[in-house]
Amino acid sequence: MRGRRGEGPGLDAHPARDDLALRSVLEDASMGRWEGPRDLLAATGGDWDRRIFRLQVLARAGAPLRFADTWARAEPRSADALALLAHVQALRSMISGVDAGRAEMERSWGTCLAAAEAGRADPSPWVVMLALIRVHAPGREVLRQVWAEVVARDPYNREAHHEVLTYLFGRNHGSGAEMFHWAQERADTAPKGLPIAVLPLVAVAESHRQRMRTEAGSYGLSIHPWIDCPHIDQVLENWWRHRPPRPHAQFMDDANYLAHALAFAGRHAEAYDVFRAIGPYATDVPWAYCGDAPELFLRHRGWAARAVRPRTT
Repeated sequence: MRGRRGEGPGLDAHPARDDLALRSVLEDASMGRWEGPRDLLAATGGDWDRRIFRLQVLARAGAPLRFADTWARAEPRSADALALLAHVQALRSMISGVDAGRAEMERSWGTCLAAAEAGRADPSPWVVMLALIRVHAPGREVLRQVWAEVVARDPYNREAHHEVLTYLFGRNHGSGAEMFHWAQERADTAPKGLPIAVLPLVAVAESHRQRMRTEAGSYGLSIHPWIDCPHIDQVLENWWRHRPPRPHAQFMDDANYLAHALAFAGRHAEAYDVFRAIGPYATDVPWAYCGDAPELFLRHRGWAARAVRPRTT
């Protein structure tokens, strides 16, 4: 399949992206079989980053189905089964909403505690709790306690950092100033090569989304925040140029934030390598904050390719 405007391959919206093992397991799970998820999570082991990504994708498949529930009943002491069920129950509570999802949220919280007891080194149940706190908002003290549990197990856990940052969005439980301060502080203190460096670009995109919603009459893409944005060079230096050869599980999400920022800054030649690394895995966010996400991705990918194409005379 070719992309729109004839620029490179088409887009692949599969939730597993380039995780081929997860793709195969999702086919089994869609038919209600839990043995595939069991074997996959066992093989994932202590790769917490990959484990959380796989749990999240499996949970999205499992929320309307019953394979996670069936597995947890069949193996009630399995840390993997409990971790997946906690993700599924949390997602169901979020789909239901704050009020209607209260009972499901409490079930998920209890399952998280059981999963944490069954797999004491695993940060994933605590990451689920961060998501529940963000949606159901039990308070800052609980947030600090759960955050401490994550940090004790995996101090630079990518997904946990994004959950706390999202909690601090002005539309949730924080403010623009608090969001930017926390994102920059975490980015500045993380070792080079980690995707934590991308957090300030997430804050920039959220600030743009919020201003487009509340100041549409006086604010728009003509004065967008990516021109002369110092965070872009910080991300290039602190993550992109020092990233490990093997991409982390949520690489596509973070690379899309960087490609988007470079593209809207008019730095198309620099964006080329980022687009090439992304391949067909465009994400909705942050492109959707500026228009039609697939169309914008393909358009800017084409401009990036043309920016590095040798000129003919």
